[in-house]
Amino acid sequence: MKKHLKVEAIEQGTVIDHISSGQGIKILKFFELSKGLQRVTIGLNLPTYSGGNKDLIKIENTVFDQKEANQLSLFAPQATINVIENFEVVKKFKLALPEQISGVLTCPNSNCICHNEPVDSRFSIRQEPVAVKLKCHYCEKSFTATSFQELR
Repeated sequence: MKKHLKVEAIEQGTVIDHISSGQGIKILKFFELSKGLQRVTIGLNLPTYSGGNKDLIKIENTVFDQKEANQLSLFAPQATINVIENFEVVKKFKLALPEQISGVLTCPNSNCICHNEPVDSRFSIRQEPVAVKLKCHYCEKSFTATSFQELR
């Protein structure tokens, strides 16, 4: 069997691998990865060894910090982060959903107090069978991760 790369390697940066098929574009938009000057490579519906499909994102000269990784886990809880230096993986970690997240997302409820008061947004997070749910600490409404269009 012939093995060859379908996506070009990067010298420095981050590779987000094992993104559920169809989520790559959402992640690209949510994190505004295409707005910077760094080169971004995205692979959609790439074959996996198990016979399924996945999405993959490579971002040159950018390393995700823990806060960004926590945000990413809302959209791709099974994803793996690979930190690349000199074309080699130097750190690899799986994402885990945090129990809470603060000051990162804006509550989709326009009547929520976090829109009008100088308070950080706060959400409790739980994984449900179909989607990740976030419950606002202030208005107590629940939303899916895909309900969020902007960062705080």
